[in-house]
Amino acid sequence: MIVGTAGHIDHGKTALVRALTGIDTDRLPEEKRRGITIELGFAPLALPGGVAASVVDVPGHEALVRTMVAGATGFDVALLVIAADDGVMPQTREHLAILDLLGVRRGVVALTKCDLVDAEWRALVTADVRELLDASALREAAIVDVSSVTGEGIEALRHALAAALITRGATRKGSGAEQPAAGASMPGDPFRLPIDRAFTVKGTGTVVTGTVWSGSVARDDLVRILPSGRTARVRGIHSHGAAQELAAPGRRTALSLAGIDLADVARGESVTAGDGWRPATALRADVSLLIGVHTRIGPRTRLRLHLGTSEVGTRLLVAGHRLEAGETRPARLVLDAPVVTRAGDRFVLRGGARLSTLGGGIVTDPYPAHRRARPWPRASAAAHERLAWLLADASDDGLAVSDLCVQLGVRAHALDAFLAAEVQARRVVRSGARVQDHARARAAAQRAASEAARRSAGPPSPEIEADRHWLLERLLAAGATPPTGPELADERGHAVLPALRQLEREGAARAVERDRWYDARAFDRVLDALEEALANGAERTPAELRDIVGSSRKYLVPLLEYCDRQGYTLRTATGRTAGPALTRRKAVS
Repeated sequence: MIVGTAGHIDHGKTALVRALTGIDTDRLPEEKRRGITIELGFAPLALPGGVAASVVDVPGHEALVRTMVAGATGFDVALLVIAADDGVMPQTREHLAILDLLGVRRGVVALTKCDLVDAEWRALVTADVRELLDASALREAAIVDVSSVTGEGIEALRHALAAALITRGATRKGSGAEQPAAGASMPGDPFRLPIDRAFTVKGTGTVVTGTVWSGSVARDDLVRILPSGRTARVRGIHSHGAAQELAAPGRRTALSLAGIDLADVARGESVTAGDGWRPATALRADVSLLIGVHTRIGPRTRLRLHLGTSEVGTRLLVAGHRLEAGETRPARLVLDAPVVTRAGDRFVLRGGARLSTLGGGIVTDPYPAHRRARPWPRASAAAHERLAWLLADASDDGLAVSDLCVQLGVRAHALDAFLAAEVQARRVVRSGARVQDHARARAAAQRAASEAARRSAGPPSPEIEADRHWLLERLLAAGATPPTGPELADERGHAVLPALRQLEREGAARAVERDRWYDARAFDRVLDALEEALANGAERTPAELRDIVGSSRKYLVPLLEYCDRQGYTLRTATGRTAGPALTRRKAVS
């Protein structure tokens, strides 16, 4: 489990970690020279009762809040450090707000530098701290007087941290919440490790570190770096210098990766394995603005999104158009670059003239079917409501069950029971590897029965059959630049939609966008071209893919968006890489 520091600069966070662990987490020469923490620091922490944890030490400087957020995401217990001689300061308040936004509910306050003040002053500062905590999620946190110089209170702090971690573990174990915190996933959950450091080690190669948020991987497993889409093999696993057989949830972990260069990985990306992970440049979320924030958030307001270890620019489209202080509303976030996330992930939003923390939220749909998707109808919706909305957005064939752990935030071990309840309630139909809306599936079955009856009654009308043959030739000849349904109707001299629908039912044509169908053979040629162009983890820009596919931007953009939805491609910051469906297609062929 993870204990993370928080607090204002110069309040003694790193000195306190050294007193607790015997390790100086300031490792950079610049940190030594300036006497401040600049980068995240890490150390193992052994506590009374056999409780073992990892400490993440974060910077306290206001200019380094982005680094603090990258480290704070995934804390199980916060160690809020407040100097007795200074008391509550600006970054104390901002760090506490960030902990609230990230869902950190357990913590201990260390009142440091107590050797510098008298008992009366300590009492005054303690009262101020308690008042601050009472308005936060850490209202029940113990306050421990300590001195890293004299050793006062260090043992008491160890016991307080152990108690908080034990309580956190018990809460997590018994929780029925849909979304696990870092380390709360169960076997079978898809693996994710947000990268906070990447470096090389002589004789080992590329190494990435982070906290395992979900799932597990073993040595020699294949992993995927997202959003870039590059693949690598896990050569070795270490936790605080000790070799491990498995990278498990909740652990500070270093992965040495074979088959990838240091230049190809960076903080903000994630190491993933398993189904469901997909980069996205749009999210649905429930968004909150902190009480006391005076900045009004509109659709053109530029903000910074901090999610996991990633930081990207974003704009919000909020239900009701504006978000006021203290409100929580469903929203769509449009991102400047793709991120990898899961329903239930928490994030922080910063912005304003003087960059500061304004609010945050919870992801409710990690990859909407459309970049301009509307926000969900209401905030705090349960998983079964969000599943119904997702199915309403999806095509008639529904959603892949393998995606739902990520898309709904339901833990892997609970997914089958969750879907069984939905089937029992006649809200969904589960058919093999897919789940469909019950009403739509029933209507589709009725249409299929009608079609079967029509076929048994004889061939289709001569006019539809003639249109069918004409369309097959016309769409095959058009290749990657097919005309729309109305354009085909103009050419034919009458409506051809019935024949197009028949071709779609037969699998002879694909509806790639509204009113535009591709001949199935022509579409297969497009996939062949994408397979070749995106082989071995290659990434291609839209301009390159336009030439490879042999179409124009008018056709390419909807085509690629369709391929993204179907999992044939994965969108990256600059283009596309091969998606799991394209990889599976190659394996099958």
